[in-house]
Amino acid sequence: MSTENPAPAQPAPHALIRIPVRFVVLVLVLPVRMAWDALKAAGRLLDRALLRPTGRGLAWLYRHLLKRPAVWLYERLLTPTARALGRAARAAGRAIAWVFGGLWRGLAWVFGGLWRGLSWAFGGLWRGLAWVFGGLWRGLAWAFGGLWRGLSWLLGGLWSGLAWVFRGLGAGLVRLGRGLSAGAVLLGKALALPFSAFWRYVLVPVARYGIAVPAVWLYRAVLAPVGQGTAWALVRLWRGLAWVFIGLGRGLAWVFIGLGRGIAVGAGWLGRGLLATVTALFTVLFRWPWRYGVVPLVTYGIVRPAVWLWRRVLLPVGREIRDALAICWRVAGFLSRAVGRGLAWLARNLVARPVAWVARHLFVRPAAWVYRQVCTPVGHWIRHAVWAPARKALAEGRQTARAALASARDAVRQARRDTWRALVGETRADRPREPQVARARTLGSTTNVPGAAPAPEISPQTRG
Repeated sequence: MSTENPAPAQPAPHALIRIPVRFVVLVLVLPVRMAWDALKAAGRLLDRALLRPTGRGLAWLYRHLLKRPAVWLYERLLTPTARALGRAARAAGRAIAWVFGGLWRGLAWVFGGLWRGLSWAFGGLWRGLAWVFGGLWRGLAWAFGGLWRGLSWLLGGLWSGLAWVFRGLGAGLVRLGRGLSAGAVLLGKALALPFSAFWRYVLVPVARYGIAVPAVWLYRAVLAPVGQGTAWALVRLWRGLAWVFIGLGRGLAWVFIGLGRGIAVGAGWLGRGLLATVTALFTVLFRWPWRYGVVPLVTYGIVRPAVWLWRRVLLPVGREIRDALAICWRVAGFLSRAVGRGLAWLARNLVARPVAWVARHLFVRPAAWVYRQVCTPVGHWIRHAVWAPARKALAEGRQTARAALASARDAVRQARRDTWRALVGETRADRPREPQVARARTLGSTTNVPGAAPAPEISPQTRG
């Protein structure tokens, strides 16, 4: 083929359905996109015009009508009241604790003195009884100790004498036993000499040369050869019998093996024939109809047409519909935005601006004038005439409450001191004393300070 005059390109099959599909999809998608854009615009308008201002207004109402008054009530009323009640409760608790503490200390001092007196009395009685019974025990111990030492001396002497006597008797009996044992040994040797000579020179030669030597010769020369010959004959007989039975078993085994092989060969041929028959019947009845009937019918009548329809028709149409939906959705968006801008321009110029002008002159300006000319002076008057005196009265009431609490604390302290004096009496710190004035030091000079007595001239190192 020459490259100078190329053949015109043939359009793709799916390109023929692209334009109609896109026109149809645009007609179907445009109302949906315009309705979607209208809902989005309505939602944004509702959010800007109603939801956000309502939320800000509710937040302002919560912050100025609920949160700030609650915080002011908590900080300016509840917290000071709770603190005052806490101080009063602590002061009352301290007073009650001091009263009961003084009563407890007084009772403890009384019962402590009583316990110490009783302890001293019972301690003296116990020490006296212990001294008496201790002296009695020491006397009895001394008496019984002397008696025990005397008896021990007497019994020890008696035991020493008896031990000396029995030691002498034992030594004599030992020497007597040694002599008797030496005599018995000599007597035994004299009596055993004939018997040992008879054993050595009569019994032993007779047993060795009359019994043992002939018996050994009989075993080696007669019994051992006869036994070996008998064992050899029995072994050869057993081997012959074993060969006979083995040959008989091999023959029977060969016969049975041949018979089994014949039966197996016959059964194999019979099985092969039956298997070939069954296979042929299965092939004729099932395999050939499936292979040459069902498979070609399903392959060329259903599967291949369905694959061709999917690849050549459904898949291209689906792709074009998908692309057309995407493109037409964007085109419908452009058209919808254009229509929306036109409607918004008409609404802004024909409705919003006249309504805003009317609202500004009928509501906003009168409300601003009322705020500046009426609400601001009234608020200033309330701040200076009502709020400031109320704050001042509250501060004075707080100072009065603090002074009352301080006077109550002083009264409680004085009552505590009076109760302690009534229970214990005056202490050295409560007695009135004259103030002592330090005497002036003159360092041995005869000149003194007027009106002051000289102090003793003692060095700090030697004062002790």
